[in-house]
Amino acid sequence: MALKALDIFKLTPKKNCKDCGFPTCMAFSMKVASGAVEVEKCPHMSNDAIAKLSEATAPLMKSLKVGAGESEYTLGGETVLFRHEKTLVSRNRFAVSFCDSMSEEAIDAKIANMKLVDYIRIGEEMKVEFALVKYNGNKDAYVSLINKLKSSELKIAYIIDCEDAAVAKEAVALLEGTNPIVYGANKDNYNEMIEVVKGSTNLALGVKASSLEELYSTVEAIQAAGYKELVLDVTGENIKDTYTNAVQVRRISLKEQDRTFGYPSIVFANKLSNNNPMMEVALSSVFTIKYGSIIVLDDIDYSKALPLFALRQNIYTDPQRPMRVEPKIYPINNPDENSPVLVTVDFALTYFIVSGDIERSKVPCWLVIPDAGGYSVLTSWAAGKFGGNSIAAFVKECGIAEKTKNRDLIIPGKVAVIKGDLEENLPDWNIIIGTEESMEIPKFLKEYQAKKNEELANA
Repeated sequence: MALKALDIFKLTPKKNCKDCGFPTCMAFSMKVASGAVEVEKCPHMSNDAIAKLSEATAPLMKSLKVGAGESEYTLGGETVLFRHEKTLVSRNRFAVSFCDSMSEEAIDAKIANMKLVDYIRIGEEMKVEFALVKYNGNKDAYVSLINKLKSSELKIAYIIDCEDAAVAKEAVALLEGTNPIVYGANKDNYNEMIEVVKGSTNLALGVKASSLEELYSTVEAIQAAGYKELVLDVTGENIKDTYTNAVQVRRISLKEQDRTFGYPSIVFANKLSNNNPMMEVALSSVFTIKYGSIIVLDDIDYSKALPLFALRQNIYTDPQRPMRVEPKIYPINNPDENSPVLVTVDFALTYFIVSGDIERSKVPCWLVIPDAGGYSVLTSWAAGKFGGNSIAAFVKECGIAEKTKNRDLIIPGKVAVIKGDLEENLPDWNIIIGTEESMEIPKFLKEYQAKKNEELANA
């Protein structure tokens, strides 16, 4: 059970020294109890008190760091079941499955697909983060497969899927420095598998079982052996069992406060989908929402990546913070020194809709995005973040005047009221009121371009 603030307060030095950043020891204790700060932030807490409190105040779901360097990822650490309660903190990751029985052509094709599907969406890189390497009994082919993945220049983390402790140990040695997950511990071999992962870094150990009850007892045994860096396989015999397992494991951890199930999970969507790519996407979507920390796919392509990565990005964002794009100048359709300037807000949805409609017009434009707080056009205007003064200040600071000789500044039609302020603050610019709806932009820009061309012809 989680400790109350008063229980924590009894173990504090009760100096009210403010060295922790809070006015009193009780205020500090309340923050620790709520999970807002770590108990170690008090510099005067005794080692015994810290040891006693650290376990009790730690998150109910353990947070693990796996992978290394650019491919290091955090799994777990969740504190709520639903995004609207607070926020989900560690987004799920996707893995592509390889095995030692695959042909060289099949391996090369999957590697090529993983390299191909790598793009940026709202400032975040979208790609498969893990390669799961399954051992089917051919040790030489398994070693060769691992070496091939290592030399492929893929920036990924690894999951060693192997129940043979001796082979798993060799695979760990081959992947030294990559901090892989070693998946394959069960009720029969967990002692041997613990020895494989124990060391200076303590690798994450994947645990599997034939039922939820067996998984619980196996995790208890592993914890009793002193190892707590675990990833739990919740994949069942069918979709229904897998869904039930995923939900039950998370609820038992967070609602019943049972740390035995307080670990990240892995779901094998590829096994459940029976070689149906569309079913694999549907299942991966379900377990993105329902508690799959790692979701294993058979392969990746854009038909899978676009819906899955977009869903993940939407689910794993703080609902209290709007999704934003970087305030800057965005060139669209290869603009030059004669191209007009459009302005809109930094709310991600607005940006993608507006930029897409500008692209459809095929008219070269500069799109200027000031800091509007991440809100929509009318909301940011009402909040005073998208007015004549703020837009004018950004136009002056961003350097757009050096990129184009065109002094036409097109503003959203819904904030036509700011035209006067902009004309006053930007006397060298011609302020044009644009469309109220983004869908009207292509027609508006084509007519604008035609009018400009006619003026040049008549000049």
